[in-house]
Amino acid sequence: MKLPENLNQKLEIRKQNNSLRKLPVFSNRIDFSSNDYIGFSKSESIFKLTHAYLLENEIFQNGATGSRLISGNHSLYQITETFIAEFHDAQSALIFNSGYDANVGFFSAVPQRNDVILYDELSHASIRDGIIMSNAKSYKFNHNDFEDLEHLIQKFPDTTIYIVTETVFSMDGDSPNLEELVGLSEKYSCYLVVDEAHTLGVFGDKGEGLMQYQKLHDKIFARIMTFGKGLGCHGAVVLGSSDLKEYLINFARSFIYTTGLSPHSVATILIAYQQLEVEKATIEKLRQNIVFFNQQKNLLGLKPMFVRSKSAIQSAIVQGNENVKRLAKQLQDKGFDVKPILSPTVPEGQERLRFCIHSYNSEQEINQILELLGNFVF
Repeated sequence: MKLPENLNQKLEIRKQNNSLRKLPVFSNRIDFSSNDYIGFSKSESIFKLTHAYLLENEIFQNGATGSRLISGNHSLYQITETFIAEFHDAQSALIFNSGYDANVGFFSAVPQRNDVILYDELSHASIRDGIIMSNAKSYKFNHNDFEDLEHLIQKFPDTTIYIVTETVFSMDGDSPNLEELVGLSEKYSCYLVVDEAHTLGVFGDKGEGLMQYQKLHDKIFARIMTFGKGLGCHGAVVLGSSDLKEYLINFARSFIYTTGLSPHSVATILIAYQQLEVEKATIEKLRQNIVFFNQQKNLLGLKPMFVRSKSAIQSAIVQGNENVKRLAKQLQDKGFDVKPILSPTVPEGQERLRFCIHSYNSEQEINQILELLGNFVF
């Protein structure tokens, strides 16, 4: 059957706006686009250790066979969740199938009718989708603007309020002042929830994330860590109290009504976490590369293009879908994998090249791609 005409019209609008999404073709270009910050997705060691762990424990099962509440809660879940909770100094950990599932499940289930959710305007789509599914009222505050946030909080006295933010934002790569945010949430007895998708494996002595690195983790309601980025595998975890874990098991629909992860997937998560504790040199190399990238963009006069960031995400604003796509192709033709971020993914006028820095990028590669950027722009 043909696609309904109204759907065809929506596709045509995307084509006219030069914003039609297409699946990329795999390439061997130098990686400046993936979220594999410390190279764990390509780690031969993690691959072999995971396989050996499954063999040693005589786990030969390919699938979970059902939801975790029916038949899919194999023994590896408890082992891995216990390890993760200890690693993150949390009372409990609950694994979800993906970061999207974790955010949708949490925000659709936890805030209740008559509660209020106050979320940063640049929060990830998965957070916003979960909020839309919630019965609570929701309001956005200006990006990292705690004066605006406090003004909103004061409008809802005697109300249960959830404050939602990210420790590193996926498009800008910047971070809020977390100490100030914690202080604000404590002042008004709010429940603070943070998405740490882009800090796991990147910040902290062993890649534990920003909240824990800044010793603020025991002052918030929930942390959501995603494994598909710094950890190089699949899944996510909600960290919080034992009561929160019990509540999510009973009410988070994206947890209840889905087949669990396979034993191999959960074993990979466990081994990757164990490797974080022995890969401090790799994490430090990533930090050095981030510093070098920032130094070089300043030396080459490119700083005005970039959003201020000290994370592995560096975004250069290039206004207009056509302009940013053309510039990305020029860099790709030179062998560098850099992706354009188009509107409506970002607001019109905020289109950008999104550079992701990795531990395995060389200083020569970083310098070369920035020099090319400068040559193409100026």
